Amino acid sequence: MAEIKAGRIALEAGWKKVLLSQFGEQYMLNLRQFLVHEKLKGKAIYPPSDQWFAAFDATPFDRVKVVILGQDPYHGRHQAHGLCFSVNAGIPAPPSLKNIFAEVSADLENESRTQVSAEATDLTRWARQGVLLLNSVLTVEHGKAGSHRGRGWEQFTDHVVRQLAFEKEHLVFMLWGNYAQQKGSCIDRLHHLVLTAPHPSPFSASSGFFGCRHFSRCNQYLKEHNKTAIDWLASE
Repeated sequence: MAEIKAGRIALEAGWKKVLLSQFGEQYMLNLRQFLVHEKLKGKAIYPPSDQWFAAFDATPFDRVKVVILGQDPYHGRHQAHGLCFSVNAGIPAPPSLKNIFAEVSADLENESRTQVSAEATDLTRWARQGVLLLNSVLTVEHGKAGSHRGRGWEQFTDHVVRQLAFEKEHLVFMLWGNYAQQKGSCIDRLHHLVLTAPHPSPFSASSGFFGCRHFSRCNQYLKEHNKTAIDWLASE
């Protein structure tokens, strides 16, 4: 946040209009102070600070068509890079991402390319097509899942979801698991398509994530509203 206020991280122009007011709010000032103190203690924070807002730069506000909500970044070294469920290229796919790829392939089995490459772990290719890959919490301490929850990020990303839901029409929201579904409670189902399923984690994927067919249902809805479908099988 200090980096944004000092101009060293440039938010995409559309998002800047939507989000800039939040950086002066007390909760964000408190969050900045917390992150600064954590770094001064020598703690490793993921992703790197220049990627905290990578989801917004990868998917400009005016191009958002789909929103996938995650919880917080992966907490292993070199994994997180600012997009939910995505990891840096060359890093093995975590279990949840493997399950997402499995559902994409099963859902789109009638298309000419039916498999997502297990090596294509960087989901920037989805983000560039209009899929906002948004974690609720944008940072995490190394090796400690959920360590930055309750520090202010949730309020910031709640603002993001509200602005998208109120300012846009005919978005597709994919809400996987109770956490994401609660976060999406403000979304008007009359104006957007809200798809819900259990989380793709190995602990819950077999309870309804597999077989949810969210990816084909998303594309059908986009086409019905004169929007370009997402190429979920793209490799780059």
